[in-house]
Amino acid sequence: MQVTIGFSPCPNDTFIFDALVNKKIDTKGIDFKVYMADVQALNVWAKQGKLDFSKISYGVLPLILQQYRVLTSGGALGKGVGPLLISKAPPTPDLDLESAVNQAFVAIPGKDTTAHLLFSLAFPKAVNKEFMLFHHIESAVLSNEVDAGVIIHENRFTYQNKGLVKWMDLGEYWEQQLHVPIPLGGIVAHNRISTELAQTVNSLIKDSLVYALDQYTKLPDYVIANSQELSDEVMRKHIDLYVNNYTICLGTDGKKAVMQLLKVYGDINHSTSDFGEEIFIGI
Repeated sequence: MQVTIGFSPCPNDTFIFDALVNKKIDTKGIDFKVYMADVQALNVWAKQGKLDFSKISYGVLPLILQQYRVLTSGGALGKGVGPLLISKAPPTPDLDLESAVNQAFVAIPGKDTTAHLLFSLAFPKAVNKEFMLFHHIESAVLSNEVDAGVIIHENRFTYQNKGLVKWMDLGEYWEQQLHVPIPLGGIVAHNRISTELAQTVNSLIKDSLVYALDQYTKLPDYVIANSQELSDEVMRKHIDLYVNNYTICLGTDGKKAVMQLLKVYGDINHSTSDFGEEIFIGI
């Protein structure tokens, strides 16, 4: 049996899925056809219902829950892992941060990303936004194409080397306001997939991750090959930051964080949702 699956080339995703897609573990007769893309492209595909299983930003989850359910393994949640708002220099002394952001043109890594949702929570009146691929944002700030940018993934570890400065840790703001982990990205299963098969794939993703962690004395070749020429140090920092116990299983706290995100989305967009824990597949 073949199913389609999508995830990003980022080290945490390739680390999680290496053993699964390259059959280093028993995949129970399931073949995975991989579609690798930037997370915003994955978000767009999810809205179109393109893939059977996919990594998505939790920011797009409210828009796809009529088509998809959330697996409890393989996602990215945690504390101290959120997006950062950065610029070339601190805000001018005569402006408070909120006023500076509201006046600035800000690059965001995709309209439907969790980064955009967290930015909107912190700065609900900011409207001057430019949506672009996450790896273009630092350059856009440095070239004055925009005044500030929201960075994610490995850019958290490299922005200071380029002379950029942090205006706000948006993840820290989320944690202070809501007291739950930051739900960045999750794995979803399309409703055309049976619950039994989705549960099997959920277990396989967990097995794939456990295999990767057991072999973590060295970086997998699959991670290195898709790392966009990142250094070993940055790849390891990326994996260590975004792969944790919530990746193995959301658990009660992880599910609570996802449900809180759905509520925040509803509050920001003046919509309501009656979804409950039936959106999850797995323990």
